[in-house]
Amino acid sequence: MERPGVLRWFGYAVGVRLPARYADWVLHDATSKHWRARYVLERSTGIVPLCLVWLLLPGPLGLRLSLVLMAALVAYFYSCAYMEESIEHRLGKHGFPHGTGRRLRAEAAEAAHAEATARYVARYRTHPEG
Repeated sequence: MERPGVLRWFGYAVGVRLPARYADWVLHDATSKHWRARYVLERSTGIVPLCLVWLLLPGPLGLRLSLVLMAALVAYFYSCAYMEESIEHRLGKHGFPHGTGRRLRAEAAEAAHAEATARYVARYRTHPEG
């Protein structure tokens, strides 16, 4: 799996389509165990610079801080509210059929649940003979 360099990753984080050779990495990015944290980090590449610019505006510090706090809260709220749809759109932009991310994450969750259930059964549901 080929990972994009720093500049390509920043482009990807703001919505640029990566070349086809990064398709496996894009799928991993959208379906890995920590996909939500990765998504928030990617959204931060657009939110944090805007907040820094707003801090430099003239005016009282309290007003600037409240502006930044409100803008960041709204931006993160909407980014997270539409997280799954955004990820599916990103996968579609990279050539994957709609629903691929949801399906793969559901399969991984089901496998993890089955493994945890098997460990539970092996530990607590075995009856010693005798």
